[in-house]
Amino acid sequence: MDYVIAGVSGNTGSVVADTLLASGAKVRVIVRDEARGASWKARGAEVAVADLSDADAVAKALTGAKGAYLLIPPNMASPTPKAELAKVREALVAAVKKSAIPHVVFLSSIGAQHPAGTGPIASLHDAEKAFGQLAGTKFTFVRAAYFQENHGGSLGGLAHGVFPTFNDPGFAFDMVATKDIGLVAAKALREGATGNSIIELTGPRRYSANDIAASLTEITGKPVAVAPAPLATMATTLVGYGFQPELAGMYQEMTGALESGHVAHEGTHRSVKGSIEVSTTLRALLAPKP
Repeated sequence: MDYVIAGVSGNTGSVVADTLLASGAKVRVIVRDEARGASWKARGAEVAVADLSDADAVAKALTGAKGAYLLIPPNMASPTPKAELAKVREALVAAVKKSAIPHVVFLSSIGAQHPAGTGPIASLHDAEKAFGQLAGTKFTFVRAAYFQENHGGSLGGLAHGVFPTFNDPGFAFDMVATKDIGLVAAKALREGATGNSIIELTGPRRYSANDIAASLTEITGKPVAVAPAPLATMATTLVGYGFQPELAGMYQEMTGALESGHVAHEGTHRSVKGSIEVSTTLRALLAPKP
């Protein structure tokens, strides 16, 4: 077996698996149940059924492969997301140690160098630190910028001609498409590793809420204005939309940390730019679903 890929039901893992299968590599995908793996099996991938919080099951899935793509997916429904993220992190660390897999590409985040003050990103700092203590495996940490696809949650405002944001409308920051993340991760797996390293991944350029609104105006053919709201109201607003309170607070902290510059790349590691413009991602998000 060449590579084991987690997260194939999501945006990044599916691109990693797609890319590697297309290159002729032998791929094993990790899914939570057999039904989720049916389409991958039909395309020639092996299917391992495992919950990422089950260390023994994940270790079994990793055994015998030369590389893996791992991530810690958020559980949006959990009332205790910090504890949930820690549970998955501990399971993955134990699984990697038990399997002794030679190389892991791990989806981390911009700002993961900081232990606190970054909302959900702090859990990825903890993961990088814990993985880095494992002597038998080499890690490539992909510190991806803010996902362009995250804007999908704000597109409901288009019915009223607005794009809501909790950032200053003119504040531009790094954003990357999840397809670019998957392509970079697949390349890193094929390259292998001789030691632990960090890739700082950005999009082709920085974007502001004003840029997003301008793209949406062009795509829809209707005027779209930025509708800024105070950052202090973000957590309460998200709870009103069904978010768990702890997670809403974490996202508010992360959003503020982006604008303050606390969540930013260090600039001391290998830097890679994605090629997908945010307008392309927005078009895909707005396209009719089959």
